Amino acid sequence: MSHFALQSKKVIVHAGEQSEMIAACVEIKDQLIHAIHPYGQALNCEVKDFGEQVIMPGLVDSHVHINEPGRTEWEGFNTATQAAAAGGITALVDMPLNCIPVTTTKAAFQEKLDSVDDKLWVDCGFWGGVIPDNIDELDDLLNAGVLGVKSFLIDSGIEEFPPVEAKDMRAAMPILAKHDVPYLIHAELDCGHFDDVKITKEYDSFLESRPKSWENNAISLMVDMARESKEAGDNCKVHIVHLSSDEALSTIAQAKADGLRFTAETCPHYLTIASENIPDGKTLFKCCPPIRENKNREHLWQAVTDGRLDFIVSDHSPCTPELKHIDTGDIEKAWGGISALQFGLSLIWTEAKDRGFSLVDLARLMSQETAKFAGLDSVKGAIKVGNHADFCVFDPTIEYTITTEMIKHKHNITPYAGRKVFGQVNHTFVRGFHVYQQDEFINSPIGRPLLKGQL
Repeated sequence: MSHFALQSKKVIVHAGEQSEMIAACVEIKDQLIHAIHPYGQALNCEVKDFGEQVIMPGLVDSHVHINEPGRTEWEGFNTATQAAAAGGITALVDMPLNCIPVTTTKAAFQEKLDSVDDKLWVDCGFWGGVIPDNIDELDDLLNAGVLGVKSFLIDSGIEEFPPVEAKDMRAAMPILAKHDVPYLIHAELDCGHFDDVKITKEYDSFLESRPKSWENNAISLMVDMARESKEAGDNCKVHIVHLSSDEALSTIAQAKADGLRFTAETCPHYLTIASENIPDGKTLFKCCPPIRENKNREHLWQAVTDGRLDFIVSDHSPCTPELKHIDTGDIEKAWGGISALQFGLSLIWTEAKDRGFSLVDLARLMSQETAKFAGLDSVKGAIKVGNHADFCVFDPTIEYTITTEMIKHKHNITPYAGRKVFGQVNHTFVRGFHVYQQDEFINSPIGRPLLKGQL
């Protein structure tokens, strides 16, 4: 169906620089938003009425590890994008590591593109990677369509994706500035002096092994690098992924105040879980950087409120159950990563609504700003005329308990099993195609790659 309309008494539409929730009827033609009409207006096409359910822009999750090709026993495009659709996500951006080969060359990127055929339930963009020996490959990689690149300042856990040093970043940043794409940084620096920390089944021991100072020092380094880039006339975009340390927030605020193109994200697990509540030996909660104490969590919420943190993304980082060492509770050996792709909106809404946030705010933090960051905002992230007809139909009043049986990503493990949340995704539309309806996937995978310069 190429011409139809969706309407509700609660539609989050974007006009000018602001979004608002209004009663509206959204007309769709040929996969695009054709017009926005008053609620109840007679149209020469089928109109689907969702009553009091909220029609939101489809979420854009710019931090997802899909692991295909090469590690499809961990995850893959079909299952990851199904989980995304079930969570109201209509576009995601895949990280360059955990797949084989890692996305650090044009040839490796082509292998990844070749692997997506008939597997995407939602649209998907891609990040490339910067490692010490691929600087000469960056131009070709960026011209091939990746939306930006990522580096680690610490061991990534993947041998073929080693960390960079300042000299590598100095070589890469002018190239990234020329292409006007962001440089994503896993901001932890092993500052030493923690070799004597013995990681046991106690979560606090893991927390002690990766202190806030690792993040703080890494972010200070990146501010220095960004400032150096600005002074050189490049002013490369620098972005801090999955921030967990509240002590780095003032450094980020100062970078923004100084006119650096500096942004930072955080994730549902840092906003919804406190380390005090993590039982010992529960390896499903392990991630890097770690989940910290409740006071830290509240400071992150304050930063989301005042704009020091720019948006919220999942950092969905799955693996096989065996790699999580669930049975032994061995936190040291367990793979670090949280699996919760489809539950992000409900998790955040449950916490946010009691802190004065509206769904308009969440649309900005989880759709509009993430689309802008990834360079997708010409077509994604907002309900406005000319954009892709991407919608999440959300009932914010429904309360339910997350169970492993609900999970759509590859392995039915998540630290959120048993958690009560508010808000349920009932429908998802991608470019006008109805792909998800109340726990059912409809039609077939219609997602497509989102390549820079080819949107």
